[in-house]
Amino acid sequence: MFLPLAVVLLLAAADLPPGQDFSTRVTQGRLAEAAATGPAYQKQLWDRITAPTAAALKGCITRHAPADKSPFTLVADVQADGRPARIEVLPPTPVATCMADRFASGMLPPPPTTPAPYPIEIDFSIVP
Repeated sequence: MFLPLAVVLLLAAADLPPGQDFSTRVTQGRLAEAAATGPAYQKQLWDRITAPTAAALKGCITRHAPADKSPFTLVADVQADGRPARIEVLPPTPVATCMADRFASGMLPPPPTTPAPYPIEIDFSIVP
């Protein structure tokens, strides 16, 4: 039986050059979370991805049972058309890697024009 879960999701945007390390992408994203365009984009994003992300996470947990339910962070760049790119997860547990694969096949709302590409970070925390 699947336990109820809470997914703590944080989003942010920052101007990050390609090749930026994971920690810097997360830090810059969190610092930019309160940017002028951040709240409106976050609302659009969550309206579109909350249910599919929860379903994907449940599927990944089931697929990798007994699953490592350790917290993980996903970072990605959102292209102008809403396609996610440069998706990375840490730590790269089987559940986190599964989520990165699922996230890659989704479409997000087109992001604000700057920065381009538009980086996001999502922290996942699975709790009973």
